[in-house]
This record gives sequence, structure tokens and C-alpha cells, in this order.
Amino acid sequence: MTKRILITGGTGFIGKVLCRELLARGHELTVFSRQTTEDVLASCGRVEPTQDLNQLRSHPGFDAVINLAGEGIADKRWSEQRKRQLRDSRIGVTETLVDVIRSWESRPTVLVSGSAVGFYGDQGSSVVTEETAPHDEFTHQLCRDWENAALALSDEGVRICLSRTGVVAGPGGGFLSRMVPPFRLGLGGRLGSGLQYMPWVHRDDVVNALIWMSETETAAGPYNVVSPNPVTNADFTRCLGRVLHRPTLFPAPAPVLRVALGEMSRLLLTGQHAIPAKLTGQGFEFRYPELEPALAACVK
Repeated sequence: MTKRILITGGTGFIGKVLCRELLARGHELTVFSRQTTEDVLASCGRVEPTQDLNQLRSHPGFDAVINLAGEGIADKRWSEQRKRQLRDSRIGVTETLVDVIRSWESRPTVLVSGSAVGFYGDQGSSVVTEETAPHDEFTHQLCRDWENAALALSDEGVRICLSRTGVVAGPGGGFLSRMVPPFRLGLGGRLGSGLQYMPWVHRDDVVNALIWMSETETAAGPYNVVSPNPVTNADFTRCLGRVLHRPTLFPAPAPVLRVALGEMSRLLLTGQHAIPAKLTGQGFEFRYPELEPALAACVK
């Protein structure tokens, strides 16, 4: 059955693939993006673009909303101004979205809202499920407030799912677009000790999980959208080297990363041994559960 779906962040690394998959399934999409109409259509396909959520006030309503808006957390060093920008692009947009939804003639059945495994903060080597208590730091506070903004609709008959997404691997962008060039030159290596976990996930599995959450009536609450087989940074480094047929002999020492990146270096030097306990427990099947085939598909 054709559904009307509103997507924020539809031109992003995940969103543009999500849009094309939903269009292929016969759904009608409206995409909120700051980009021009031409750029939105080029990225997403045959969708209805809007540059201002307020243009959707008093709308008849959508069947589902998928909220992926947010500036790249690793795009710039974390100054206080940058932290405010990260919060505004996530929490501010979500609060506006919720307020706009409340003006519609009918509420959506479901809101799938973005978050990240950064919700848990640094967890060392402990296994992290959706029940794990977070470590209080900037990424936790950011994700907590982002999630709470979406959960404001839960008392109004809207089913809320929260996508706590890991490090997303896919062709043509994302973090691999920064890692692969030096690795191809034989200049890759582990980050710091390499013992920190990388809760990776292939972009196709993220897209399928978002659709699964939107369509599964029993799905609700937070979901770790990560591979069922997390690896350490050292393991990830060796695997990427194998896929590219290159040595990985040039580690980046932790002190150098701390000086270069400041607080943002925690994204690289800490991690979460996160597993998708709820997704697998409720029957979701991953297309890329293992790292090496996933990386091979990304860099071929």
C-alpha cells in the first residue's frame, strides 16, 4: 500500500539511499532539506522537496515520518560554537518537527528518529545493548536530548522508534571516503591503541532497519543499528588493509590525535562494543553481518 512519508535529512549519506528505496517500493515522499530543489531531486529522485518545515504546518498529515536531520558530527573540531550547531541541527530541528506534526489534521502512525550509539558514551570493552546505562559525556547528552525531543510525541498516539546508529560504511561517502585514500597509499594504521571497539554497520542495513522500524507495528523505543559482529579498531584496520591489498603499518598515536582534534578525538579513541540486541531479537536480518564482505562491497 502506498504511504505518504516525510523525511528530514533525505539528501544525506543514508537519506538519499533510503529515499530511492522507498520510491522503488511505491511510496510518495516529501523531503526536508536546506539544499536547492534541483539538488534534492538529483540526490533523492522523484520527491517533493521543502526547505522549511514550517511550510508543512496545518498539513493534512503523513503516514510516517523518518527524521535523519543533523550535521556531520566529525566534520569540524568541537568548539563551543560547533557543539551548539550540532545540537541545533539535531535537537532544534526535531523540536520544530514535533511542533509542526502537532499542527497536522492527523498524526503519523510512526516517527523513526535518528540517534547514535554515542548515546552510551565510552563503554570500553563491555557489551552494550539497548539496556546499557550511558556514560555521561557530550555525545550522550547530545543523543539523549535528541531522543527526548522525538519522544515528546509518544503520549499523542505516535509510535516512536529511535535509531542508535553506529559507524556507517558505504560506497561514495561516509567515513570510508576519508580512510580509503591513505590506506590505498599504504599509509593506513590503527588509531591509538586500536583496542577501542568500532560499532560498524553497512549503509544498506541501516536503510533496511529504518524501513523495518517504520513498518513493524510492534517496534518501539531505541534500537542499536549496528552489525551483530562489532570489531576493534585494530581488527577493522587489518580487514580494510586486506580488502585493499595494502599494509597497515602507520598507527596514529593517541597523543597526536588529541592535540590535532581536541575533545573530538574521543570519537576515534573510545567506542562501544554495541550489539543489535533488539533488532536480532525481533527477527531483523542483516544483509552484511560480517565486516570483510561489507568492506569489499564498499570499496570495489
